[in-house]
Amino acid sequence: MSEQQAATFAAGCFWGVEALFRSLPGVISAEVGYEGGKLDNPTYQDVCTGTTGHAEVVQVIYDPESVAYEKLLDAFWENHNPTTLNRQGPDVGSQYRSAIFFHSAEQESAARLSIDALEQNGRYSAPIVTEIAPASDFYRAEEYHQRYLEKHGRTSCRLT
Repeated sequence: MSEQQAATFAAGCFWGVEALFRSLPGVISAEVGYEGGKLDNPTYQDVCTGTTGHAEVVQVIYDPESVAYEKLLDAFWENHNPTTLNRQGPDVGSQYRSAIFFHSAEQESAARLSIDALEQNGRYSAPIVTEIAPASDFYRAEEYHQRYLEKHGRTSCRLT
């Protein structure tokens, strides 16, 4: 097995994003947390105020020999709307923004190339507003948020 790598994505409410990435072959683990803000050790309540600058994120640990980073990007794009600023479905606020926090120059390049490809192929009718930023401190969310859907017998956040 090759050396494990980290990838961090924000795509709205982190519960469904975590479940998505956990289901992918080659993903070793996925944890929900907060990243991209200015407050050390934020709590869920802090992040929900919308004043800390953090996004709800999923930090994925994966085996690059089993799953390419580009496949993780594909799953990211296919499972949220990257054209809505600070919003995913009914969830509104900067904590629900679309973002890719890259851990290497290769990840940054792959993320930017994937946006370019999506914009050129016309997949979305509106511009992609996904933030691409260097990974910063990842603050693991409270335990009750980890594997939330699994703990509650659900497979998605959809209410229908």
